Amino acid sequence: MQRLTILGSTGSVGQSTLDVLALHPELFSVCALTANDNVEKMLQQCVQYSPAVAVMGSQSAARALREALAQEGFTQIEVRSGVNAIAEIAASDESDSVMSAIVGAAGLIPTLEAVRAGKRVLIANKEPLVMTGDLFMREASSSGAVILPIDSEHNAIFQCLPHDQDKAGVAKIHLTASGGPFRGQKWSDLECVTPDQACAHPNWSMGRKISVDSATMMNKGLELIEASALFGLSAERVDIVVHPQSIIHSMVQYNDGSFLAQLGSPDMKIPIAHSLSWPNRIESGAKTLDITEVARLDFEEPDMENLPCLRLARRAAEQGGSAPAVLNAANEVAVDAFLNEIICFTDIATVIENTMATVKWVEIDNIESVLKIDNEAREVASAQIDSLTLVN
Repeated sequence: MQRLTILGSTGSVGQSTLDVLALHPELFSVCALTANDNVEKMLQQCVQYSPAVAVMGSQSAARALREALAQEGFTQIEVRSGVNAIAEIAASDESDSVMSAIVGAAGLIPTLEAVRAGKRVLIANKEPLVMTGDLFMREASSSGAVILPIDSEHNAIFQCLPHDQDKAGVAKIHLTASGGPFRGQKWSDLECVTPDQACAHPNWSMGRKISVDSATMMNKGLELIEASALFGLSAERVDIVVHPQSIIHSMVQYNDGSFLAQLGSPDMKIPIAHSLSWPNRIESGAKTLDITEVARLDFEEPDMENLPCLRLARRAAEQGGSAPAVLNAANEVAVDAFLNEIICFTDIATVIENTMATVKWVEIDNIESVLKIDNEAREVASAQIDSLTLVN
């Protein structure tokens, strides 16, 4: 019986994880669940899975959950609150595995605590690896933590690499991208895009922040940085190819000319089930791919001229140091402003580029320096947004 803690259980990945667990009650038990402020969804999950602990982001949300659980007769569930409680539960000895599905930089410290505790960490949020890179992987090596990628692209690469993860013979890895809802359109024509339009992904069901990242292709840029750190490859050995059908989730190119690719339906339950059961395999509950129904697989080069966010991400990947953390922080602030209709869709790239040009590049040698540069970049990005709104 594998005891699992889910960080971010009310989000799309968290919910999909619980769906997979429900198919295999003999294999998994839910130790703890955490969420930000979705009390209603957390209540439903607590009633169904009865974790020992539930942690909410704020005291008010925790109080509301505690009262709701009491009304349902679930007084045995301990309810806690705050970022420190989330980090503590991630490192708790009560769990064997931790699903890291908190969106954004907020997931960095809890995920790092799970790694330091030597857990089996199923990592769905890109930010810890984007922000800290080699630091994160060194922590995992030191503690003996097992890192299993949940992103469909990184999970596909993981499946296509040798089991010992030896990179000998690997020429490149190719991350596939659907192209998002605006594939083929000029960036200059997207100024008036609404948040709902940007979140209307053609293939995947995701949260709004990640959906916007997919629309700008920043999501693929962050994945490039993450893949470089996760698999120990330089950014130059990570290519991106647009594949509209989202059937091939990524590929590994070997020196002998071979390509190994992982195929499957565009459903996050597949990589979740793979990582939960690795090195074995279990049913995921996803629809089985009918390759004859797909009929064709298309590939094209990304139009870098009309993908400024992807260009900026590759620049950050090649610069290394603090650049990826600055990129990530500026992107989070800009996307939030767009979703709240404070700035235009095309302003997202402007905010990121200006922030990267303003914040001084430094080497990253500890977590404290990462948090410092993250905070500075957020302040600069917010100032950039203020200046844009004044102009508009």
